[in-house]
Amino acid sequence: MIEPTTHATAVSLEGRAVLLLGPSGVGKSDLALRLIDRGWRLVADDRVVLTARDGLLWASAPAALQDLIEVRGVGIVPQPTIAAQVVLAIDLVATPERLPDPVLLNLAGVAVPHLGLDAGGESAPLKVERALRAHGLAVKDAIVAQPPSSQPVPSAPPMLVITGMSGAGKASTLKALEDLDYEAVDNLPLGLVEALLASAEGGDAGERALARPLAFGIDTRTRAFEAEALVARLRALRGEGVDVRLIYIDCSDDELVRRFSETRRRHPLAADRPAADGIGRERELTEPLKRWADLVIDTTELSVTDLRRLIAERLGRSGKHDLTVTLQSFGFAHGLPRNADLVFDMRFLANPHWDVTLRPLTGEDLQVAAYVAADPAYAPAIDRIADLLLTLLPGYGREGKAYLTIAIGCTGGRHRSVAVSRELAARLAAAGHAPTLIHRDVGRQGNDAAILTATPGTGEQGTA
Repeated sequence: MIEPTTHATAVSLEGRAVLLLGPSGVGKSDLALRLIDRGWRLVADDRVVLTARDGLLWASAPAALQDLIEVRGVGIVPQPTIAAQVVLAIDLVATPERLPDPVLLNLAGVAVPHLGLDAGGESAPLKVERALRAHGLAVKDAIVAQPPSSQPVPSAPPMLVITGMSGAGKASTLKALEDLDYEAVDNLPLGLVEALLASAEGGDAGERALARPLAFGIDTRTRAFEAEALVARLRALRGEGVDVRLIYIDCSDDELVRRFSETRRRHPLAADRPAADGIGRERELTEPLKRWADLVIDTTELSVTDLRRLIAERLGRSGKHDLTVTLQSFGFAHGLPRNADLVFDMRFLANPHWDVTLRPLTGEDLQVAAYVAADPAYAPAIDRIADLLLTLLPGYGREGKAYLTIAIGCTGGRHRSVAVSRELAARLAAAGHAPTLIHRDVGRQGNDAAILTATPGTGEQGTA
């Protein structure tokens, strides 16, 4: 689960934090850097976790951004972060008054003095220090010495918006979430979204963390449905610190046509036309949602049981904030996985299919794994792929990506891709990750024999 955050930078002096507000590029990180040079401490850069506790407002860095600051022209560099009480908010885009009377800004239910300031001036760091002394709230030494990081308040659960193609499994997804103790609402009118958000945000952070998380379904049946408007609203909510995620349930067009034919249901957008017409129209209408989705789940090859398991693995309330990594073996002959983020092709390795004793086995068998590993190209390739993944994964986590699917392919999906996926999963696990391992095509018995038409040893493969 990802902490709800506020777009801001926070710095602290003697345990009292100042929140620097403003859009990207206004100079928040630059001003923070100048203050750090004067002895201030960094609390968080770019995104700040705000926690209300006992009437006080605390700031800390989200897990992905701890001990980091952006230095324009240099990059993301290490900088130790601490937790501190927020006693002043400074808006770097508001026109500063000559003799201001600070107004109170409500942040997470706590009133904090609020001033405007020009971040670009040479005297800006001095002005921030003077503002802290003149308008910062009084802070008791005992409180400063014990920030809430010593007794962390659990993060409020994320809000899930479930959307996607009709017939792809949105209703099954919501039922699975309901079994995971989510409060699930289907086909929610857009006008009621605000009321649900208000109820979900009520109470303090600890109360919200213990409350049932909310998941609601929105699709083309929803009254006044407009994808672009929904995306804009969700973006605005994230900017306000609401942890809301968009889940898109997808499926291939051919499989959707088959499902509507088998169930004899009419497509909601094709009451008097073939289901394929409604599917095409719906795909066009929901394309903006798919592009912006945090997670796309393709159910083309999933049973209801498989879908429920996948929902439990990826959206269960584990309380962790880590990147969820899935390693999936597959066969190119059966198509690329539709939800893959990274794809690696293992067809350059020696193929166990040509050994009649290994052909009935899979990459999960030791004999096949040893055969694949004996290829001279195996060790250097696996070393480089593992190093690449271990380099990329922390970056994906810092950028807020919640899910990553790594697809490992060979011709039929039974031998080389399975063996390599198992090896990479072991290496990622040894490095502290907890990848999920899925073999998509391992159960397709004898598929290589039907697919491969090459002469052994030529390296040329095709489809029959």
